[in-house]
Amino acid sequence: MSIEQTKCLIIGSGPAGYTAAIYASRANLSPILYTGKEPGGQLTITNDVENYPGYPDGIIGPQMMEDFKNQALKFGTDIRYEMISKVDFSGGVHKIYTETDHEIHADTVIIATGASARWLGLESEQKLMSKGVSACAVCDGFFFRGQEVAIVGAGDTAAEESTYLSKMCKKVHLLVRRDEMRASKIMQDRVLAAENIEIHWNTTTDEILGEDKVEGVRIKNTITGATEILPVSGFFVAIGHKPNTELFEGWLDMDENKYLITKPGRSFTNIEGVFAAGDAQDHIYRQAVTAAGSGCMAALDAERYLAEKGII
Repeated sequence: MSIEQTKCLIIGSGPAGYTAAIYASRANLSPILYTGKEPGGQLTITNDVENYPGYPDGIIGPQMMEDFKNQALKFGTDIRYEMISKVDFSGGVHKIYTETDHEIHADTVIIATGASARWLGLESEQKLMSKGVSACAVCDGFFFRGQEVAIVGAGDTAAEESTYLSKMCKKVHLLVRRDEMRASKIMQDRVLAAENIEIHWNTTTDEILGEDKVEGVRIKNTITGATEILPVSGFFVAIGHKPNTELFEGWLDMDENKYLITKPGRSFTNIEGVFAAGDAQDHIYRQAVTAAGSGCMAALDAERYLAEKGII
């Protein structure tokens, strides 16, 4: 089996990965970027992006990521639509293996694998996955036009997706575990302004009802213990995300939630020549603009590292 050599390998293709690729390409590092299972990352399932600088009229997430990708391609990034299955960071040259067992030796690695949606963990949730249960209102909301739906969550994602659903659904039941939301004030104001969104405070999901499709949800009040069945045909989960960092367990330092730990103000991990950017290491901001900024940082750090080692 032949071994491929590269100065810079980027794992992940969201704002962090593509921005790192743009900077690395312009620095003549000839980066190879592996997109992973979700090319473009979470923004490919985001409808309106209103807060990214440079788009005064907003832009849909998929188009934005297509723009990022095309800019990376323009400067010569080698983009490959495949998964990385294993890494070996035991030596000075980092070994990366693809799902087709292709072996790559990289002088530097930039990790931008992002994060994925969290689920409630209910048996009924898994049974009815893609049969009315979804973690992406933008992807699947269209199928529930004119119907009643429920969505679980209390942060900006839940607020954004419930507002999105309210524009096409007859009624949206927002299930909030506590007596307050974590969402930013502007997002909460949008929820409260939507006449067809009903907020159920102090509420948990007891069970999603239905055999071959969602036919309702049984909710439970955490104060009184009373249960109620909501006649919904769609059930959306928006309770946060988990970093996609399993691949690096045992190699890279992580916090208790498995986010990669980087040197404060830098992209350095505990392994020399391995850098991290985006939502895989950011559990505070988790925004496209901060992910892109950290992707820039990682590429610059990688370039300087290579220069210090005399590789470039």
